[in-house]
Amino acid sequence: MTLDEFKRRYALHQLPTDTGPQIHRTLRQAAVLVPLMEASGELELLLTRRPTHLRAHPGQISFPGGKVEESDASYADTALREAFEEIALPRDNVEVLGQYPMFNTFTGFAIAPIIGVVREAFEPVLDPGEVDELFSVPLSFLLEPANRIQKQFSRRGVSYPVYFIPYGEYFIWGATAAMIDRLCRQIGN
Repeated sequence: MTLDEFKRRYALHQLPTDTGPQIHRTLRQAAVLVPLMEASGELELLLTRRPTHLRAHPGQISFPGGKVEESDASYADTALREAFEEIALPRDNVEVLGQYPMFNTFTGFAIAPIIGVVREAFEPVLDPGEVDELFSVPLSFLLEPANRIQKQFSRRGVSYPVYFIPYGEYFIWGATAAMIDRLCRQIGN
């Protein structure tokens, strides 16, 4: 899928967004950048792998992002700040297309997924305290429904869908996989 085709499909199926950090007061506020980048005429999704020494979510695949700080003007501001801190992606090199509805996690976070297109190649510098690796997955791979697995799991007597996306040596699951699935369902039609 080309960048122009992605933008067309994204615009056709725009989802409603939340307006700001005050929406989910009982959950800790966070935002992630869902960064797409064109490479050789095809879009790829950039993802990070968290270091294994971290106490929270060690070794997991994630988007650049983190907790909202009081100095952040918006969820997009949080996502862009965190992407710069984690992988040195300059905020002026990202075209923000929009925000998906909040994604609430079992761990007590309300996460705002910010969809953005990386305009030009950049030299990543990984923060070793937050990121072990930066890699990309072709959007065409993610758009194939057979590559996105959904299973039902129970927690405290309630059944929840959990998403999994195996890709080569990587195993994407949980909130990151669910956000990818939501994006693919939106633009895959």
